[in-house]
Amino acid sequence: MARQFEQDRPRLRAVAYRILGSLGEADDALQDAWLRADRADTSDVENPSGWLTTVVARVCLNLLRARDTRREEPLDDGTDRGPAGGAPLPGGPSVADPEEEAQLAESVGIALLIVLDTLGPAERLAFVLHDMFDVPFDDIAAMLEKTPAATRQLASRARRRVRGVPAPDADLPRRRRAVDAYLAATRCGEFDALVALLHPDVVLRADAAVVPTPEPFAVSGVEQVARGAMASMGRARSAGVVLVDGRAGMAMAENGRLRVVLRFTFADDGLITGIDVIAEPERLNKLDIAGIS
Repeated sequence: MARQFEQDRPRLRAVAYRILGSLGEADDALQDAWLRADRADTSDVENPSGWLTTVVARVCLNLLRARDTRREEPLDDGTDRGPAGGAPLPGGPSVADPEEEAQLAESVGIALLIVLDTLGPAERLAFVLHDMFDVPFDDIAAMLEKTPAATRQLASRARRRVRGVPAPDADLPRRRRAVDAYLAATRCGEFDALVALLHPDVVLRADAAVVPTPEPFAVSGVEQVARGAMASMGRARSAGVVLVDGRAGMAMAENGRLRVVLRFTFADDGLITGIDVIAEPERLNKLDIAGIS
């Protein structure tokens, strides 16, 4: 089983990362899963790879359910939090590297990870295992202690949120392009490109949790708003374009957890007239976040 675990580790890590959204937590889940596998009687296991996938998925499901809220502080601090004692993970535990985390998020899709974070644990598990890793619904149903039909419904609901529902807003394609351009300019520090997207009377409003500050604040004017956006270049690397309450917006994540959302308003000519920056957990929880199909 140790040889099988080592052979399957890249796939098992990919499963854990997509379920949890955090590389540090994914590596912890693999450590826990290996300890469980090492103690178990596997003499009757006919499909070791499938069995290991089930063990990892169940550990991840427990971690998801143990989170007090969707907005809790990230656990990943770059240190090994694997259980003490017992057999070590074959090949040694991995330590989450910020650069590797960023590259992996890009490869999976930042917007996808953001939307996955809005799903319940059962929906997320059903979607990731079936749609991304082709695990049969019968196997997933056993993990969730639900019927296969109920598990199909969970995956279907998750799929609709991930893919997004076409909005009735006829201007959505144009506004999405504007938000895409805003994100690209912010990531690359292209001040002039950002200024070109903003209306002369643009206003940015941010709640107290954004900086944080004692009170919400607002800035107005093209240059002031653009300078504020340039200050968020680091955050922009972990941002993606999503539907926010049915309209094109941006969301930023850390370790796969939703942290900040930007809602935009537009003038008739397509220029951005307002940016509402939301980071307070209560406000975030009230937003409807979905993918853009």
